[in-house]
Parts: sequence; structure tokens; C-alpha cells
Amino acid sequence: MTKPLKILHCPATVGGHPQQLAISERELGLDSHSATLEQNYLQYPVDEVVFGRCKVLNELRRWRFAARALRRYDVIHYNFGSSIMAGRVDERGGVMEHTARKLYNLLYGRHVELRDVAQAHKLGKVIAVTYQGDDARQGDFCRAHYPIHFAHELEASGYYSRFFDQVKREKIAAFDRHADLIYALNPDLLNVLPQRARFLPYANVDLRQWAPTPPESDLGMPHVVHAPTHRKVKGSEYIVAALERLKAEGVPFKYTLVEGVPRARAREVYETADLAVDQILSGFYGGLAVELMALGKPVICYLRQEDLRFLPQEMRQSLPIINAEPATIYEVLKTWLTTRKMELRAQGLLSRAYMERWHDPLKIAASIKRDYETACASKPSRRVLE
Repeated sequence: MTKPLKILHCPATVGGHPQQLAISERELGLDSHSATLEQNYLQYPVDEVVFGRCKVLNELRRWRFAARALRRYDVIHYNFGSSIMAGRVDERGGVMEHTARKLYNLLYGRHVELRDVAQAHKLGKVIAVTYQGDDARQGDFCRAHYPIHFAHELEASGYYSRFFDQVKREKIAAFDRHADLIYALNPDLLNVLPQRARFLPYANVDLRQWAPTPPESDLGMPHVVHAPTHRKVKGSEYIVAALERLKAEGVPFKYTLVEGVPRARAREVYETADLAVDQILSGFYGGLAVELMALGKPVICYLRQEDLRFLPQEMRQSLPIINAEPATIYEVLKTWLTTRKMELRAQGLLSRAYMERWHDPLKIAASIKRDYETACASKPSRRVLE
């Protein structure tokens, strides 16, 4: 009897996508394991956290984990465009900081960056990588090609830098040399990824555990929820200004900003929402919108039309997202909180149906399982060293 493929998802928990994918793959018979170097405040469930409290020892833990990954697994599925090994850091800062960071990059960062990916390739492992956002987005490209984008809002803050834009391009090129499979969770990323990369829907929500919670029947005081992880990136300034303007005009509703709380606590608020606003600058919806749509909530988000060509045609045609951008968010909110508020329930049903069709993690995992198996079959031999 053939042993199931051993899959490792690493090295982060961004959006909970890799962790849910590992769970779904296990249901399909794969021996999948999820690991993160370190946990964050959202506390996505993960099989293994590599780093401990002692920062001095964490680099040793990193190397040991990388060696174990190369010994144990048939497939290493990297996420957030990153590998287990450390990499270059942004060199900006004061004179001392700049000098220290430059030395770090020169003596260590550039030499170990993606070394585990190159070694996995030499060992005949199947390598997959999923890009999720700022692991691929480059400030110079976004400012040049997108009239609406948070790169314009953050230009003065140094959110993006020429140095790191170039690092991203080099890392993408390295993954292109070594990876068998390249995925992107946001369609705009496919503008800067290799041509063979393909769009992959978010798989971060187990629909069996996220039952719809429809709005109250009378909707006398609709509840609007916005949950920014980064206010400038999400366009929160425009969203809050529109909500405050509507409040001043006497439109009956309440709103909640959810920030800095674990996912379980945030979900309690999401379940009480009648309408959600995700992000109005990025050009596509994120993992938050997926969670809210799973709960049967209508979601407002900016959809950049030219990027939708990367989606399957049926997916494009069934998108239930209510489109808005900074110039239109006030009018869109006003419409859905007044003349169309009795349609919120029906719009939420469309959200849930869309989730079941396009974001079921078991369906997505089954597609990826076929990709793994095809890639494995193309290898002359697989070396699992344990």
C-alpha cells in the first residue's frame, strides 16, 4: 500500500490559510502538517510553533527545523512567499541601524535566504509556494499601474521601499527557478508573478464550523463592522469618515471597529454584523471578507475590474461583493443602510452560496492534492531521508 504524501505547510500563519489547508488535506488522506516560526495575536490554530521564548536560541531552532523539514517531507508548501530560513532585512534606519542591518545582510541574510528551497529542489522534493499579498506586491509597480491603491496613501511612510521591492523580485525569481507550483490568493499578484502562477481561492474557513447568522428581521439599527489589520492599507480613514458623516445625518445604524483581538473574539462581533466593510484600496477582498461571507454577511470591498480576468469566469460572474472605492464609499454605505437595507439578508445569502461554491477548503485541498500528485509523478525519484 502506497504511503500518503507527507506535506509541510510553513513558515507562517498569515490569514489562517495554510493551517486550514493542512487540516483539509488530512481529511483527504494526506499526511499534512502545519508549522509557523512564531504565533501572532490572531492565534490561528497550528500544529507546531518553532520559536520559543529565548530569542538567542531561535536561530538555532530555525536551522534544526529546516533540516527536519528536508528529511521528513515529500512536499514543502511555503506560504507568504517566504521560506523557513532567515533573509535580508530592510536596511533603512539611523546611521547605526543602517550599518548593522547592512552588515547582517552582507554577512548572513543574503547567504541563507531561501537556502532551504534550493536544497529541497536538489533533494527532489515537490516545492509549492503561495503568495498572499505584500510578499509579492511592489510599491513601484503599484504606484505606476493602479490609480487606486494603498501604495499611494503610504508613500511618505516608507511602507514600501526600493530596496525591498528589489528583494521581492529576486525572491520571486528564485522561487520560479525551484518551485513546482506557484499560487496567488489575490489576483493582482499575478501581474508580478511568473506567468505559470495561478489564482487560488482562500481556503481559510471550514464552512461546517462557520454557520450563517442572518441579520435581525426588522433591521431597524443595522450593525456595520470593519476590522482593519492596518488602517492605511484597508482604507479605514475613508470608511470611518463615511460612517461618521452618515451618523451626523441621522441615518440609523451602529458600527464597530475590530482591531488587535484574537480571531475567536473577533468572530463573536462578526456574527452580530448586518453589513461588513473589508478594504477599499487593495483591489480585491481578503481573508476577513471570506470569514464574513461564510457567516452569510454582505461585504463591501473595492474590486479592481482589470484584475478579475485572472479568476474563473463563473467565479467572476457570481461575485456577491458590493463594490466601493474611496470616492464612492459614502454613497454605497448610504444606499445599503437606507433604501436597500431590507435587501441585506438576501445579499448575505448570496455571500454564503458563493463561499460554498468557491471557498470550500475541501474542494480547494482536493485540487491542490492533484497538483501535488502530478508534480510528484514527474520527479525521477523522491528522497525522504527519515
